[in-house]
Parts: sequence; structure tokens; C-alpha cells
Amino acid sequence: MSSQAMTVPMPRFAAMPVPLGLPARDLAGHGVRSQLLRQINHWEGAAERLDDFEASASAASWASLERYVGVTLRGGLKEAREQLKREAMAVRAAFNATRSEAELERLAGQVAQLRKRYLQTELLVDFYVAAVRARSNPEVSLQLRACDVMADRTVRGALEQLGKTTPPIMTYFTTGIGASILRIGTRLWDGSLSPIAAIRLTYHNRFRTTSLFHECGHQFAGMTGWNEAFAGVLRRLSHEGAKEVAEIVASWASEIAADGFAFAYSGYAAVVALSDVVAGQGAEVFRFVPGDPHPISYVRVLLGVEMCRRFYGMGPWDELAKTWIQLYPLSDAPMFAGTVVRAVLPLLSRIVDATLLTPMACFQNRTLTEMVDPQHTSPSALKELDRRAHGSAFTSSYWIWSECVRLTALTGLRYAIEPEKGSEILKQQEEWMIRLGAMTAKAT
Repeated sequence: MSSQAMTVPMPRFAAMPVPLGLPARDLAGHGVRSQLLRQINHWEGAAERLDDFEASASAASWASLERYVGVTLRGGLKEAREQLKREAMAVRAAFNATRSEAELERLAGQVAQLRKRYLQTELLVDFYVAAVRARSNPEVSLQLRACDVMADRTVRGALEQLGKTTPPIMTYFTTGIGASILRIGTRLWDGSLSPIAAIRLTYHNRFRTTSLFHECGHQFAGMTGWNEAFAGVLRRLSHEGAKEVAEIVASWASEIAADGFAFAYSGYAAVVALSDVVAGQGAEVFRFVPGDPHPISYVRVLLGVEMCRRFYGMGPWDELAKTWIQLYPLSDAPMFAGTVVRAVLPLLSRIVDATLLTPMACFQNRTLTEMVDPQHTSPSALKELDRRAHGSAFTSSYWIWSECVRLTALTGLRYAIEPEKGSEILKQQEEWMIRLGAMTAKAT
């Protein structure tokens, strides 16, 4: 390189002027410094603008959350954003203190980490704000308010008996086939913990909301340690020499527990709604994925039928089981899945006992059904509820407010046994959910 002074064109918006006459090494170092500063400016500014995400959900959408839930969620999101801003400030301070090429190289790694942390925090904020935005439609907002009430009732009804505090719960609708939950305390994308429980419900099933109770079962199990204790019970069900099957059944503990929780709160409605969602073609209902916590669908539905038989005797679930077996002959099952199914079917009665009738230390040596009695949602009990309401169960504010969970069970039962009235029944469910949501809106 010539020792003659170089004329370096100045960028129009350069953050740092490039001194004339720099040696090549210093010029390269200056270029790295400029690039790092530009990147720090970018990610620091992006972190500041994350506050705009919260505003992308309307004030009405935020207001539709129960106050404690909204305050808790906003506090969690603010803390995640503030933590990101603190990390950006630390990177800028490190930049200002750099004096050597080696320090610049280390700083480049910090800047890359800041970029990663921004994207993680952005994903977290966008997830929750998108869930809030699901309430932008006034009617949907009221339906979700109703789901919030039912979620709180079911989780609270079980947890309070164990002296545990009910967490803030938010529900939201989205596309897809199945519901899910992000439990409170779950480790999030940015490393923080979820400040609330967020239950994802599907649009196609929003008036058959027994899946809500299943997801509430996951929250309940997570807070009590039921999954771990229950897995130990399931491992002991299989006979000696069937350890592989025992481990498979134990791996399904969390989903079986949540199914049991949903059954305890909504009876046959939970079973038939599940069967309608997992029904498939041919071998689909025998699909087995090692490590998947969901039982093979064929087994899962028949386990729900067994719960009904144990608590209610004979009923429409017998026809469901007969039809299920007819539609999906075991001969269609892949070899290994078929082997698992044949080994598990004789255990269904014992699995029901383990799920619903076994005293658990995590329940203070009570059974699940001592805390949540499935007899309250038996067909006869639901019929009695309808009779006592004198035909106003779905229109009376008193019955809607006090019996919303059992009304969902009643809707599900009617939808199962009167499919010719399906549209009418679901419309009725929609209308009273909107009324329940409106009642909570006035109370907020």
C-alpha cells in the first residue's frame, strides 16, 4: 500500500468518520468497529420498539382479560422487554470500553448474542400479544371470557382442596386440530418463566369446550406433581415380563391424567368430543410415536369409554365403542402398534382405577374423584339439572353463572346423542357463552 495519504469517501450517514491516512490494519479495525456500532444501534433500537407490540392488541382486547390476568401478563411482558434493554445497554457499554482488536472480536460475539436474545424476546412478546389479539372480535371476546371463567372454575375447584393458589389463566382461539397449554412457570424462549397459563383452543371446537378441561388438567397436574406420581403407578400395572409395555403406558401418564380430569368435570361429553377429533382413516388411529405423551388414539377413546362404564354403567358410550371397533379393526394396525394395543386393552379397567380411584400422596391421600366427582356430570345428573331449571338452564343468568361447566357437559351429551339437532345445540352453547362473557365484562 502506498504511504501516500488515502482519500476515503465519507458515507452520507456514517456514525463515525474514518480518519485519513490510517494503516491497513487500523482501517480494518475501524471497519469492524463501525459495523458493530451499526448492529448495536439496530438491535438496541429494535428492543426499544418492542413496546409497540403491546399496542398492536387493542385496548378493548386487553380489557377483555380478567384484571388480575391482564396485570400479571403485562407485568411479565414488561420485565422481558426491560431485561432485553438492560442487555443492550451492557453491550453498548462494552463497545464504548473496547480498546483493542481482541476486545472487538469478543464484542462481536456479544452483539450476535444480543441479536439472538432480541429474536427470542420478540417471539415471546408476539406469542402473548397475538393471543390477546384473538379477542379483537367482540363476540369472540365474550366467548373467550366465558372460557376464562370455566378454566378458573375447574382448576380452582381442584387446587383449593389442596390448599394451592389458582394461577392466572388466559384462553385464546387459533387454527389447528388440537388444544394445548403453556403452563404457568414454563421456561420461555428468552429464558424467563411464563407469568400466566395460556390455553390454546381451536376455532372448530370452540362450542364443544371439553378440551378446555383437558388443558386445565395439565395445569392442575403440573402444580401438584400428579404426572410423576401417576407414571409410577402406571408402571406397576403391567405383569412381569411386560416392562416395555409398562414404560409405554407410563409415558402416556400426563395425557391420561388430563383426560381423566376432563372426564371428571364433563363426563361423556369429553370422551365423545375427543373421539370426533382423533378419528381418522385406517391406520391413523393406531399411530404410535415413541416418546409422544399422547396414547394411541384407538386406546385413548376406549379408555374414555371405560371411564363412563365404571361410573355410569351402560349408556351411549357403548355404542361409541362398538362403532369405534367396527370402523377401526385391529387388523389394520401396524405390527408394533397392534402389539401395544393388544397388550394395553386388558389393562383399561386398571388404568381407570389408577387415574380416578387411586389415593395419591400429591392429593393428600385422596383420589381425584373425591375432589371432582364425575357423578355430577352423569347423564342422570345432567338431566336433573335441566329439569330443575325448568327449561331455562341455557337462558337464565343464574344457571349460566353457577353451572357453566355442567352446562358444557350437558351440551356435549346432547350433541352426542342427538346429532340431528347438532347445529341447534351448538348455537345454544354459543349464545349462553356470550351471555356468560357479558356477565363477566360487567363485573370487571
